[in-house]
Amino acid sequence: MPFFSIITVCYNAADTITPTLRSVKEQSFRDFEHIIQDGASKDDTLRLVEQFGTDATRLESKPDKGLYFAMNEALHRASGEYVVFLNAGDSFHSPDTLQLVHDAITNASVPRPGVAYGQTVLVNADRQIIGPRHLTAPRQLTFQSFANGMVVCHQAFFARRDLTSDYNTAYRFSADFDWCIRVLQKSSGNVYIDATLIDYLHEGMTTANRKKSLRERFNIMCQYYGTIPTLFNHLRFLARHLARKIR
Repeated sequence: MPFFSIITVCYNAADTITPTLRSVKEQSFRDFEHIIQDGASKDDTLRLVEQFGTDATRLESKPDKGLYFAMNEALHRASGEYVVFLNAGDSFHSPDTLQLVHDAITNASVPRPGVAYGQTVLVNADRQIIGPRHLTAPRQLTFQSFANGMVVCHQAFFARRDLTSDYNTAYRFSADFDWCIRVLQKSSGNVYIDATLIDYLHEGMTTANRKKSLRERFNIMCQYYGTIPTLFNHLRFLARHLARKIR
């Protein structure tokens, strides 16, 4: 059993997957498997996986029904104690990222915390840092934290494998938000890593479908946190958004 299962889901990702593969290959901590779930790409994706993959790469390429269906397929294949989803275009922030996460987990006051997490920066296609996410990961993370939005980026959310379940494929753009909430419902303890863990490509599917994604997130928040509290929270979100625009 590897300590980490790193999961990359991709389709025709030749333009974005190389930084992802390189960041995995450069990790100083080596106790991981890298599961690549490819949707039968027709471009150079598979050649790049072969070129930049490692002995820990576990590639499966076949048609699928969409992103979250493929993520479920990959999750079923995962054998690591902790799982993290690193999409094509996203990358670990530094070569010692996995070492930082491993040390935080093994030194935590709670034995085998349910979630280890940290900060994320946004990068463009040239890998230049745009800036931090507008939501900062809190030092204390609980189930209730996600009532304030997706305060931890999905890619910076390392979940203990036995707490995870399938993504709800009824959601097309925000199943990751729902998935993280369900993990936090089961987690008895979480550990914060005071470091940037992930470089997040600011051109992903959710970014391109932002309005639909936000509508799904609203419905998810109503389900877990109640409609009236969610409406009040969204008034705060609007004020926060306007303040950010002014700055």
